[in-house]
Order: sequence, then structure tokens, then C-alpha cells
Amino acid sequence: MTVTVLAITETDFVPDISLAKIMNERLKQAAAELQDIHLQAMLSVGQPKDDLVIYISYNPKYTIRFRVVNDVPEEVENFVAYTCGNLGYIKWKTNVVNVFKGNE
Repeated sequence: MTVTVLAITETDFVPDISLAKIMNERLKQAAAELQDIHLQAMLSVGQPKDDLVIYISYNPKYTIRFRVVNDVPEEVENFVAYTCGNLGYIKWKTNVVNVFKGNE
């Protein structure tokens, strides 16, 4: 399984631009660590052509949130939730229908 974690960086930090740079770098580093270290066990799950795509971003209180954005087995999604929960990340809740999941 291929694991991809994408950091969705903020562009509208106010008022300090240097804070935005620091927070976005922190988010990119968290994405790299989640992909390369914490979710490494997922590389041996399923078929090599299977994908796991996760977005991480900040919520309005600057807590890192995560979201699996493609169709994966429930066990994989539960493992991601468990791993991210142990890192202090919260599930990314949204009212918008995810165009990647179930779009036919």
C-alpha cells in the first residue's frame, strides 16, 4: 500500500507572517513523520497498488486534525485514527461531502 500524507497549509494567518511560516513548517514536518514513521506498518497492508491518502491541517484552535480522503478498509481507517489519536491529532469533521469517497 502506498501511504501519502498531505499537509494543507494555512495562508491566512493574522497578523504575524513569521508565525505562519513556523506553523506551516511544523505541519509539513508532522505530515512527513506521520507518513514515514508512524504509518510505516501500512506499507505491507493490502496490494502494492492500493493507496492511503490522508490530509492534515490545523483547526481554528491550531490543533492538528487529520482525514482519510480515499476509500480504504475500515481496519486501515481505524489504525490511522488510533495512530493519529496517540499523536494528539483530532479527526477532521466536515459537513461537506468528500468528493474522493464514494463519488460515482
